[in-house]
Formats: sequence, structure tokens, C-alpha cells
Amino acid sequence: MNYLSHLFLAEDTEESKIGNLLGDFVKGWLNDDFTPEIIKGIKTHRKVDSFTDSHEIVKQTKKLISPGRRKYSGVLVDIFFDHFLTLKWHDYSDADFDLFIESTYKILLKYQDIYPLKGKALIPRIVQKDWLRKYGDFEGLSLVFERMSVRVKRENPLAGSEDELRENYNEIEENFNIFFPEVITYVEKIRDEL
Repeated sequence: MNYLSHLFLAEDTEESKIGNLLGDFVKGWLNDDFTPEIIKGIKTHRKVDSFTDSHEIVKQTKKLISPGRRKYSGVLVDIFFDHFLTLKWHDYSDADFDLFIESTYKILLKYQDIYPLKGKALIPRIVQKDWLRKYGDFEGLSLVFERMSVRVKRENPLAGSEDELRENYNEIEENFNIFFPEVITYVEKIRDEL
């Protein structure tokens, strides 16, 4: 799952959203650097990533990515699923999409003092460049993949990866439609266990 999906799957609290986003930036053992609710969000993020990576539909979707970009198929599929979440937001939420994004951006900026180094650099850019809305169309996806290609230090084929979605649009959409309700159910089930 990518940023928008993790934020969507978070509980409706500021600290849960922060924790669910920080799962990409906090590695290893969780200590007292964060509140219990942020730690719960990080743990939720990790469990969602494990569930996603082992899910048969996600594995099938990764196989749709061309051989030249297959090394990055996990990241691409995560972003493509955020694309469909953006377009189908009202199938899964009663909240207004733009209000959700704006309130999330305020939360992300409010907590930036606690981010690990990598997060301190990237999370304000997510807000400044309005990344969460960019997933919704091909022009925005093109910008996302272009920026990703620059951030990866070694030579890579990430720029133009939106073409992978164009070429497999219906099948990836169908896979999202199967997978996303299952990940929602999974998160609801594990929430109490954490």
C-alpha cells in the first residue's frame, strides 16, 4: 500500500494517521520515541504491508508489470492502487476527499518535529507538492514517477511508469476492486489485536 491507502486505513485520529504513514520511515524495534497510538499505527502499517505483499491478487498484479520495470512492481502497484482509491473514494468513505486531504496535510505538518530524518525531508514535500491528489490522473502519476526516478540514486526506469497502468488498466482496476475491500476487513480485524 502507498501513502494514501495507509492514511485511509488509519483510525480517525491524528496519531493513528501519523503512525500509519511513518511505517515507511521507521524501521526496526519500536521504543518510547512515539506515543502508544503512533506505535499502534506503525504496527498497523507493517501488518498491512505484509498482508499486501503476500496477497495472491497483488502478486498477480505485479506480474502485469513489464520485465524492464518488474524490479519496482511492488511500488508501482501500490501507487496504481492509490490511483483507484482516489477515483473510487466515495465507494469506501463518506468523507469528502478534498477535506480529508487538507486535514491530513495539516496533521502531517503539525507532527513534522517527530519524523525520522528521511521523513523530515520527504513528508513536507508530500504536502507542498500535493502528492496525495496527484495519484488521481495520468498527468499527476507522470510527475510522481518522474520525481521518484530522481530520488532513486542509481539509474532506473521509473519515469514513465504510468504507461504500465495505461496498458493494463482494466485488469489492475479489477484487481484493486477485489483486493481493497479485503484489506479494509483485515485492518478492522487486527485493530483490536494491536
